Amino acid sequence: MATLSSNDIARSIYLLIKDKTTAERSVLYEKVVKFLFKKRLLSKSGEILSRLTKIINKEEGNLVAKVSSVEALDHKTKIHLEQFLKKRYSAKEVTLVLSLDKKLLGGIKMETNDEVIDLSIKNKVKKLQEHLTRE
Repeated sequence: MATLSSNDIARSIYLLIKDKTTAERSVLYEKVVKFLFKKRLLSKSGEILSRLTKIINKEEGNLVAKVSSVEALDHKTKIHLEQFLKKRYSAKEVTLVLSLDKKLLGGIKMETNDEVIDLSIKNKVKKLQEHLTRE
């Protein structure tokens, strides 16, 4: 018996609802929940929903980036980050989810898709320390 991964289920849901109307999607969502219940996969619903969101964003050219910094970013920096991420990931739209993290000391840390771009001072000091202590 084959095991269904969260990613496989999310991909199937996406293909199922892709070109449907809102009313059709509503009916399909009920069927998906019943399927997950029947297969005892409701405990994975959070992970499946997360995967589904990533699939939809990728297919529609949307990118969600979590950005952590010590201080609130100014408008100019936000625009620069959006442009950088649009170009790097060939995205149509970029959504920045901003948060403050006092542990960073300075700089920023970005998480998007399955990639982390760490431009924090803490990370740079760590890299310098590793470089200097290499034998």
